[in-house]
Amino acid sequence: MLEKMNVYDTANKLAEEIKLSEEYVSFKKSKTELENNIELKSKIKEFEQKRQQMQMLTIQGIEPTQEKAQEIQNMYTELLKDEKAKEYFETEMKFSVLIADVNKIIGDAIKDVLK
Repeated sequence: MLEKMNVYDTANKLAEEIKLSEEYVSFKKSKTELENNIELKSKIKEFEQKRQQMQMLTIQGIEPTQEKAQEIQNMYTELLKDEKAKEYFETEMKFSVLIADVNKIIGDAIKDVLK
């Protein structure tokens, strides 16, 4: 007979494992280091706001201008010259991929009832 699993216990275990993952630990370290660098934090925040604005336009079906896209690309290229910013973006991406993969696994498991 199968032992009944408690979904909440499993979810809490998953949360703990995520917090112990290399992706989480590295991203958290990068974020903490960024908090201590006010100037760099401000530059990254400005970049992320502009990137988000462009994404919102795209979602609304409005194609961003070539100039706007180039401005954001130039900001990103400039930020990557700073090792701490580069590390931040790399660890953020790795963590985001981890979370997206976990969400996909869960989504795939329940997609038959979400149709």
